[in-house]
Amino acid sequence: SLLQEMASLAALNSYGSASSSDDSDEETSASTTTTPSTPLHLTKFAGSSAVLDLPVVAAPVVTLNAALDQRRHLDPLATEIKYNPKYEELYAPVAGPDNPFKTQQQSAHKNTLAGYVEDAHVNAFQFETQRRTFHSYGYAYDPSTTGEGEGDKLVGSEMAAAETEFKTVFEDVKKRPLDKRKREKNSDPADIDGYLGPWAKYKDEETISRPNDEDAAYLEEYLAKKQKKGKTEEEVPLEEKSVLHIKDSEDYQGRSYTHIPQDLGVNLKSTEPPHKCFIPKRQIHSWSGHTKGVSVIRWFPTSAHLILSGSMDSKVKLWEVYKGRRCVRTFSGHKQAIRDVNFNNTGEKFLSASYDRYIKMWDTETGDVIGRFSNKKMAFCAKFNPCDDKQHLIVAGTSSNKIVCWDTRSGDIVQEYDRHLAAVNTITFVDRNRRFVTTSDDKSMRVWEWNIPVDMKYIADPSMHSMPAVSAAPNGKWIACQSLDNKISVYQVGDRFKEMRKKVFKGHMVAGYACGLDFSPEMSYLASGDGDGKVYIWDWKTTKLLSKWKAHDDVCIQVLWHPHEASKVASAGWDGVIKFWD
Repeated sequence: SLLQEMASLAALNSYGSASSSDDSDEETSASTTTTPSTPLHLTKFAGSSAVLDLPVVAAPVVTLNAALDQRRHLDPLATEIKYNPKYEELYAPVAGPDNPFKTQQQSAHKNTLAGYVEDAHVNAFQFETQRRTFHSYGYAYDPSTTGEGEGDKLVGSEMAAAETEFKTVFEDVKKRPLDKRKREKNSDPADIDGYLGPWAKYKDEETISRPNDEDAAYLEEYLAKKQKKGKTEEEVPLEEKSVLHIKDSEDYQGRSYTHIPQDLGVNLKSTEPPHKCFIPKRQIHSWSGHTKGVSVIRWFPTSAHLILSGSMDSKVKLWEVYKGRRCVRTFSGHKQAIRDVNFNNTGEKFLSASYDRYIKMWDTETGDVIGRFSNKKMAFCAKFNPCDDKQHLIVAGTSSNKIVCWDTRSGDIVQEYDRHLAAVNTITFVDRNRRFVTTSDDKSMRVWEWNIPVDMKYIADPSMHSMPAVSAAPNGKWIACQSLDNKISVYQVGDRFKEMRKKVFKGHMVAGYACGLDFSPEMSYLASGDGDGKVYIWDWKTTKLLSKWKAHDDVCIQVLWHPHEASKVASAGWDGVIKFWD
């Protein structure tokens, strides 16, 4: 077998040489100087081995890609080339690897956001003519037809085109009957009164147009309907009534429940606050009777032996704070939720402001409505002027950005303070009631002199937030404002108005709620409600959080510290309950 292999190799060796054996010498010389044109697998091996005289290369001869494709490839993003490319090169498909991560939308060839825009060279005049023709007649020549003989394709209505004989707006069409109206003529300047000149009317011109009978009947009916609609908006005020819930509305001397009791072991008439206040530890009572959340509570003036509450069930209730702690009276006369209630100085009357756009003045004892005030806007706060000689004036902050002042004797608006840029949330009297401070949704605070409708001070800062609840300190030197970035800011009031930057009370969550706040009567603590139903108490001097507890199942909207008791606090929540803590 070895001999057979040797023989076959020798046969291979002789393959490709000339058929005649006599010029083998020339052949050997030729084979040593191989021309490059000889295929590689037939090249003689340069060594002296008999076996490996010839290499066997199994790779086929392959023409290079470059030789097959004569085009020069261009980068699709190239903006400039240095030679004249041929048509095939310019319109060759894009070659090369694809980005597999691009969506179909992203990989589409485009030069604007929406797709590929090619410049079309249309004469501006021709374009405008066609556009106007389409606008006026509803047809135009199709600009996108580029083939031979396609120039007359139409876009739009063929019928309209036929009617106007395929003319554009630039060409003349037949005059329609009303295109040229006849004018009356009198161009004789000698006729002084009758001279018309170029100002003559058209022959058939109507100087006063009147609807024909059919239209007139329709219009009359429409206007009557509209007036009727407007009238229903002039709502009939709800029947105002109040219910007395206690049998013994008078004591043995004939004094009503508004009379300040003197047999409680605490002097409710004193003007001095308790010597030292303490933080309440437990709940001693809860008043429930409202069917929806309570939005505001107020003490009876000076004595605080009664508490008034306004609720989202559109009712106002008066409760006893001592003895039986019963519900004394319910006042109902509003259609929608109560936003604010406030007593006058003596407690004989109080105001209730509601989302039904009415402010009503009630007699605390009889439950009658004494006055109704409305300027067709919602009032977010309503107060009596605290000066004893101005108790007939009430002010209200409204949704129309104004603070409106009414005289309750005449029922007229006597002053409007219109400087805020958004709804007014609070009104607080300061500086011996000569001035008042208002806060608004425009995130500013303005200070006003009474009866001067231009603000004397405007406090606004980019870092300020809206302050929907404000409480004045018992000594009248400061006001504490519930700021919606979860902090209480304190402002000095008096001769100078400025923010006390160091006095900031934090830790509670009020963003989005107008949670009320209150000082303890001798100014050692500050109490506030919070959006989670908790009551928070801080030390006034150090601003340290001293105590917090869960008071309500919903938002705790107001906390009031009793003015004569050292540690009694009332809190109201959106769960409809008012709680008393000691």
